[in-house]
Amino acid sequence: MNRTMWTSVRVAIVLTVLTGILYPLVVWGVGRVLFPSQACGSLITRDGHVLGSRLIAQAFHSPRYFHPRPSATNYDGANSGGTNLSPTSASLVHGDPASGFLGVEQLAELVRKENNLAPNAPVPVDAVTRSGSGLDPAISIAYANLQAPRIARARSVRLTAVQECISRATTGRFLGVFGEPCVNVLKANLLLDNTM
Repeated sequence: MNRTMWTSVRVAIVLTVLTGILYPLVVWGVGRVLFPSQACGSLITRDGHVLGSRLIAQAFHSPRYFHPRPSATNYDGANSGGTNLSPTSASLVHGDPASGFLGVEQLAELVRKENNLAPNAPVPVDAVTRSGSGLDPAISIAYANLQAPRIARARSVRLTAVQECISRATTGRFLGVFGEPCVNVLKANLLLDNTM
């Protein structure tokens, strides 16, 4: 019995060192060498100050900037999550006045008002739906193009200058086939500030 117990203790110690210390250190080291930006959170810095991450959405409300997708977590990176409402939920479509939760209808009305659109103008789905994490850093090209005239007016620049920022902040499909091309909101907003 003692021999079996000591063998078990030694195995537990060896496995703890291997899987709890050495393996994480190797993975961390390989990540730092091969993917230094990603290993540090894909941070965007300017003049030594961190402005944000390419991977986490931030709230932008000014008419001078692109607005991200709505967030169920108020863009709180420590509290990632979606609404968990089904597509057939009345609250998802109509909102919940008691809690202040805006539904698709209210969000569409808000997007139309912010961008001077007709009351029944169609809006892209990502403008009125929350992502699963609440922190999606990208928007569709259609949603970016919908916002471009508002930004051009607010900055008193030509629409083509804003569209150039959209183009430069657009990433293609992953491996050329997965997903859709999208616009990184933080990158596009930084381009706006750098060029206008």
